[in-house]
Amino acid sequence: MPKSALNVLEQTSRTFYLPIVRLPAGLQEAVVSGYLCMRAIDEIEDHPKLENREKAQLLQGISLILQAQTTIEDFDHERFAALFEPYAKQLPEVTLRIGEWCTYTPAFIAARIWEATAAMADRMAQWALNGFKVVSRSDLDRYTYGVAGAVGLLLCDIWAWFEKLQIHRSRGIQFGRGLQSVNILRNRQEDLARGVDFYPENWTDNDMQQYARRNFAQFDEYLQELPATTFADFVRIPRALAIATLDAIAEGREKLSRSEVLKIVAGLETAG
Repeated sequence: MPKSALNVLEQTSRTFYLPIVRLPAGLQEAVVSGYLCMRAIDEIEDHPKLENREKAQLLQGISLILQAQTTIEDFDHERFAALFEPYAKQLPEVTLRIGEWCTYTPAFIAARIWEATAAMADRMAQWALNGFKVVSRSDLDRYTYGVAGAVGLLLCDIWAWFEKLQIHRSRGIQFGRGLQSVNILRNRQEDLARGVDFYPENWTDNDMQQYARRNFAQFDEYLQELPATTFADFVRIPRALAIATLDAIAEGREKLSRSEVLKIVAGLETAG
């Protein structure tokens, strides 16, 4: 795995960086590739200055490019360069380098990562076109599935390929939904400031807290049934940090302190 990819990973998410760098060769490359591809399109969806029409155009363009790829050796990097050229100064590094992330994965699982990224980009584009309008609980379920639950599915598939481990795929969706709802709570004021509201009508912070905790509770029940595998070890850190963040928000704090993060990780390492 190129060091530059791990550097970008660390810059974009310390939550996932910590468990990813511990993964064995092969599995690590697949997870890094998948995570950075998803993060690349997420940065477009959340971009504070791009118009929704521009977001949709970029996301649909990414999806179309990925749908046309067949092998890592023949991957069409030039089409990504042409797509991003008008936005080169606006888009972050993790987005501009998505073509690289697509080719870091082991070849036999590359198509699954491209397919998952293309499908998610299409769903994000549709949300951009409708102004990210969430009205009902069903809308929230669709949104959290589209941008995070599907990541959980991809992780399940990656582990199934590498460790012959059959993971309950619906639990992967719940894991992703839980993480995304924590992000919604944490970024609530920033989202409102840019005119986006992911809360269903009449929902309060307490409702979103319950939604997040319910998804984690159902995922935890399943996690306790899993044998001691790298998958169980991998999800422990982001899950623990997410639950602690929910507690901090409930106490009126925006996020965990660095010392709290280090203490949680150290505790998991000791327990492990």
